[in-house]
Amino acid sequence: MFEKLKKLDGFASLVPLLSMSILGGLLWWKPQEAQTMMQQLRAGLSQHFSWFYLALGLVTLLATTYVAFSRYGRIRLGGGHPVYSNVKWGMMIFTATMSADLIFYALTEWAMYAAEGGIEGSLKLWSLTYSFFHWGPIAWSFYLSLAAAFGFMLHVRQRPRQQFAEALRPLLGDLVDGWVGRGVNLLAIFALLAGSATTFSVSLPLLAHLLGQAIGWENEALIAVGLLLVVALLYTTAVLLGMGAVTRLATLCASLLGLLLVSVFLGGGAGKFMVSNSWAAGANVLWNFFPLALGKHSDMTAYYWSYWMVWCTATPFFIATISRGRTLRQVILGGYSWGLAGTGMAFGILGNYGLYHFGGANLSVDHLALAQATLARFPLSDLLTLILGLTMIGMYATVFESLTLVVARYSYRHLAEGRLPSKQVQVFWAITLMILPLALLFMQQSVYSLQSLAMLMALPIGGVILLIMLSFFKDARAYLREEQDDERKDYH
Repeated sequence: MFEKLKKLDGFASLVPLLSMSILGGLLWWKPQEAQTMMQQLRAGLSQHFSWFYLALGLVTLLATTYVAFSRYGRIRLGGGHPVYSNVKWGMMIFTATMSADLIFYALTEWAMYAAEGGIEGSLKLWSLTYSFFHWGPIAWSFYLSLAAAFGFMLHVRQRPRQQFAEALRPLLGDLVDGWVGRGVNLLAIFALLAGSATTFSVSLPLLAHLLGQAIGWENEALIAVGLLLVVALLYTTAVLLGMGAVTRLATLCASLLGLLLVSVFLGGGAGKFMVSNSWAAGANVLWNFFPLALGKHSDMTAYYWSYWMVWCTATPFFIATISRGRTLRQVILGGYSWGLAGTGMAFGILGNYGLYHFGGANLSVDHLALAQATLARFPLSDLLTLILGLTMIGMYATVFESLTLVVARYSYRHLAEGRLPSKQVQVFWAITLMILPLALLFMQQSVYSLQSLAMLMALPIGGVILLIMLSFFKDARAYLREEQDDERKDYH
């Protein structure tokens, strides 16, 4: 037992636990003051730092494109064949990176853009254009740029620390072993906790609302807490059962989402509109890509990039972990293919379904009421609402099982490539991940004010992302030179 404890980093485990407990208590104790502060923070960050989020989005997109189509793309992450088939690998990537908030936003996001007031022209065209853009290539480039760096670190260099700061070693050297490295890792943990809290707080009220309507309960906050505990039990069980259970849950979740989308597309009576508007919106994204990337049309762009950035502290690690045996080119191009196909279909079907029925309605309607009204229009609405609820629970579970597997690694001073954290450490983090979401659920924050959590943590994380990319290119360049030297020696 003592030997196991010596392997753990108590600082990286206890400081986040204490901090989240104190913060959660303060949010619960002073909810109105906290909401005012968060709204002011969101407005200030958008005003002064939007340029940074937007610039970093373009940098990561260019970096992944360059890696995929340059000599770096042929670097293979470890020896042998890929561990998972293309289909299983793609399903795990999508379900481990897309939480249930994908469904919430697909149902209601078009109304957020309309309420923002920046749409010039067709609401049906431009609201879907924004959705395709904000869940499109730049968004996925944040994940895939770091997945390449972490995959190289884990499977090629086989470094013994599976932590965020370890990716900076080629650039910072031994500083990674001291307080600089600890600070970066702690920052990554806080960003992950903020991202997970935002995800739960945004979309879980929809699931609680639907369940409350179905069973006739009015206390939706209590229902949300119960659902949160059910999700925690599911993903903790899956993690403890091992990667086999993780794979099966990902397959089940992807199948449920596919069933939901196919049912709405074929039976909703709006299939022709879905195809035509999706085609037009996709073309509109391509035509206006750089103006959109520069944030000319929507204040939401900076928020979305910050939202994806805070998740970069975990999801790229998971993508890297399951990508052993693949080349960097396969990881990047495959990740883009699966990611864009999944988000494109979700918004192209669910988003267009809401636009088809409510595109000209009163846009001041509450988002929960709008989602419920959209669901009520479904054919066999009760059955499809049940499938949607199960899909959301499954998506929560698959995302948070991957988060637990990743963040548990931060508790170790050293953890060899291919080794998993102990079950006790995984359970510890499964519990810790629930503290802040519980506090935010009882606060009943608006979506707008919750966005400040992601935007605040993304600011320093964005700087670390830039350093990790520079570190990767430095190390990968050295690795290719080493390969060339070995080839010359073998030739002579």
